[in-house]
Amino acid sequence: MKARLVLEDGKIYHGESFGHEGEQGGEVVFNTGMTGYQEIISDPSYCGQIVTLTFPLIGNYGINPYDFQAEKTLVKGLIVREHCQNPNHWQAELKISDYLKKEEIVGISGVDTRSLTRHLRKQGTMKGFISTNPELSDGDLIEKVKSAPSLSDVDYVKEATSHKPYTIYGDGPHIAVLDLGCKLSILESLKANNCQITVLPADTQEEKMLSLKADGVLISNGPGNPKRIPYVTDTVKKLLGKIPIFGICLGHQVLGLALGGDTYKLKFGHRGTNHPVKDLNSGSVFITSQNHGYALKKESLDNQPVEVSHINLNDFTVEGLRHLELPIFSLQFHPEGNPGPYDSMSLFEDFIGLVNNYRKVS
Repeated sequence: MKARLVLEDGKIYHGESFGHEGEQGGEVVFNTGMTGYQEIISDPSYCGQIVTLTFPLIGNYGINPYDFQAEKTLVKGLIVREHCQNPNHWQAELKISDYLKKEEIVGISGVDTRSLTRHLRKQGTMKGFISTNPELSDGDLIEKVKSAPSLSDVDYVKEATSHKPYTIYGDGPHIAVLDLGCKLSILESLKANNCQITVLPADTQEEKMLSLKADGVLISNGPGNPKRIPYVTDTVKKLLGKIPIFGICLGHQVLGLALGGDTYKLKFGHRGTNHPVKDLNSGSVFITSQNHGYALKKESLDNQPVEVSHINLNDFTVEGLRHLELPIFSLQFHPEGNPGPYDSMSLFEDFIGLVNNYRKVS
């Protein structure tokens, strides 16, 4: 079946449907990773987005039961140059096309993803619409896209967060995870450090979190604009100085807002597995996994007791913060993403060390 991708600026790409048939709108973004498509489409941070994969052949190792990053797939659509119809891997259980149909995700293949990526780099991310409906004209689809609400004003965290607390038991420090759309690999990284983990919905209040008597708080990744979740920022403000805090991705941005900083939207975001990030303390450079469309304004933190700990070597955006007085730090990139493959896993150990030192002092 034929499919069309229509962008809000009127640009139209034609291709073939290879997933769920129908219509779906979202913010069109691109990811430059050469592998990891299963982790990408199951990452809750992509809630509300239509993802373009720049690597030309997708699906060659199929879909397996082990690499999902969430129980439910929240991505709105998938755009590829070519999808593999005969995957070959010993763990594969589904073709990517079958998985998209199962999850009711609209996919379009046969698109010149190089052209689309160059267009998004030049114009910036924008609203888009994938449709397999032949009865709608191009003009109808363009009007649908233009009339859709601004995606920057939507609270996607409400869709991505867990809706009730749950616990993963371990023998080490007790970590409360404020779930803004947490990847399972973050929980696995805490489990690898023997942590007991309590996962909490995003709207959990400070009193409830402190009543758990946890040793530390991790604010997770998640989708959307950090300014659209003021209820999370208010909670984090009340936690400052009361417990060690570690923020990752959206959690990093929320922590920056809670500390008095400001955020802004990047033109086309950082999404991929090859972003170089420099640790300003050690001088080391990590190759990192990233997925975000917003960043902290460095100058907005100039009068706060924090230092920028990491920077992106492509565009020098803020990639990490460290509080100068409190046991608090954050990272814009994903230390659990393993693109290096293990360059930044020690940062979880740093957090556990911070937690243990705080326990000794208090």
